[in-house]
Amino acid sequence: MNIMHPTLRRLDLNLLPVFDAVYRHRSVRQAAEELAMSTSALSHALSRLRATLNDPLFYREGHLMCPSVYASQLAPAIASALAHLNHQLTPQAEFNPATTTDCLQIAITDFTALSIFPALMAELQYTAPGLRFEFRYLPHSPALNELLAGEVDFALGFSAPQDSHYAELDEIDWFTDEYVVISNPRRQQLTLDDYLAARHLVVTPWNESKGVLDRELERLGYRRQVAIKTPSMLSAPFIIADSDLLMALPRSAAEKLKQAAGITIFALPFAVPPFEVKIYSHKRSGKRGAAQWLHKMLKELPHMQTTRNT
Repeated sequence: MNIMHPTLRRLDLNLLPVFDAVYRHRSVRQAAEELAMSTSALSHALSRLRATLNDPLFYREGHLMCPSVYASQLAPAIASALAHLNHQLTPQAEFNPATTTDCLQIAITDFTALSIFPALMAELQYTAPGLRFEFRYLPHSPALNELLAGEVDFALGFSAPQDSHYAELDEIDWFTDEYVVISNPRRQQLTLDDYLAARHLVVTPWNESKGVLDRELERLGYRRQVAIKTPSMLSAPFIIADSDLLMALPRSAAEKLKQAAGITIFALPFAVPPFEVKIYSHKRSGKRGAAQWLHKMLKELPHMQTTRNT
């Protein structure tokens, strides 16, 4: 048996604005004018409320409707509740990217942020200069559970397992890339034997025990020597540049990091599936205007970049 809110279940909530208006105006006529009701309809509503609450609520003194002690106790809570509901139920203003200061929560890794946000922020500085972001590192990828729970507005990640598709989520296939290997500039070649003989630095954002490359090597009957596992990609290229370690990563990231560190890029000496980055968002985001606009922007961004560069 449902016993939640027993008083509210027997109370017509439409009577609360009547109470609030009479309390503020101390007048049935003025309250009726504010609520666009006839005085007889308002008087009838007030009678129903008196019967429900078992209190006279107001009594006439001259031309004024004076509140009872109980009405005076109720009035602040009713006024506050009505004001809060009115604010929350007011239709959202149409989203304006040029003036928004909304803040979106984005689940990322170092690599997904590097893949998406340089191009995105280059565009948003013109179209939505006040739109803000907070990056969140989460213990797994993609962060679909957090997205479904409304803890984040977007999740940047790799392809989700086939059985984790949710009808509530939208996906953008951001890009597909190939794996390459970076090394210090002293290395002249990289064969499979060279790769297996070397020690490796592996970025594990979620502290995973095995990555895509390790699983593929195991399938081929090989195993690599991991010297360093780190959750962050920031220091990795500089460690590689000053050591004999190797590191595998997507080509787009390697090309960007090559500009900052003295590294050489080699083809991966064995075949692996391509690297896919996806952008996930909830179809009914709590920040509906900003999230829908950004989703549309992200889908159009590759074309916009091409147009801007021509």
